[in-house]
Amino acid sequence: MYIPKTFEMTDEETIFDFIEKNSFGVIISRHDDRLFGTHLPFVPDRANRCLTGHFAKQNEQWQDIEKQEVLVIFQGPHHYISPSWYETHQAVPTWNYVAVHVYGSMELIHDPEALMRDLRKMVDKYEGQSSSYRMDESNQAYIEKLMGGLVGFNIKIHKLEGKWKLSQNQSKERQTRVMENLEKLPSDDAKAIAEWMRKNMTS
Repeated sequence: MYIPKTFEMTDEETIFDFIEKNSFGVIISRHDDRLFGTHLPFVPDRANRCLTGHFAKQNEQWQDIEKQEVLVIFQGPHHYISPSWYETHQAVPTWNYVAVHVYGSMELIHDPEALMRDLRKMVDKYEGQSSSYRMDESNQAYIEKLMGGLVGFNIKIHKLEGKWKLSQNQSKERQTRVMENLEKLPSDDAKAIAEWMRKNMTS
């Protein structure tokens, strides 16, 4: 990913925090000598520097994925930035956004018990503590039947790239103007980008 130094995020804990909160990503590899992407939820494991998840078995991307480096893209909030928000029109439009690229090697999970453990972790992550749904003895037989249609995986992370493009190349006055205008918009992404900008200015 092209990352000017002004927008580069290198702190791994911050990057993992971002992945935790924006964990629906796109995994890209080569399949049949063509680029192929699948949109999937992931579970990050900081201690072991890896991502876990699973493909539908009918998705052929998994069939030749173990012998290559894969790229997983995680996208956060993003929004158009109008030059009309600056103190002068001697400026151009741009786009603010937050994104992470993860590069790693893929290991497919063939052990049913290991796959079940990873599925439980994923369900626990996305259901949250307040949910009544759990994978347990009440539905284990049903889930085991469906597991035959899944291919679990573990991505060992080689490299993390974070890009926080939040108008850091502009003056504090312009950044404040941008935040104020974003906060007036009805878009959730606009408000989220304004919040990211404010946190970045005060950190």
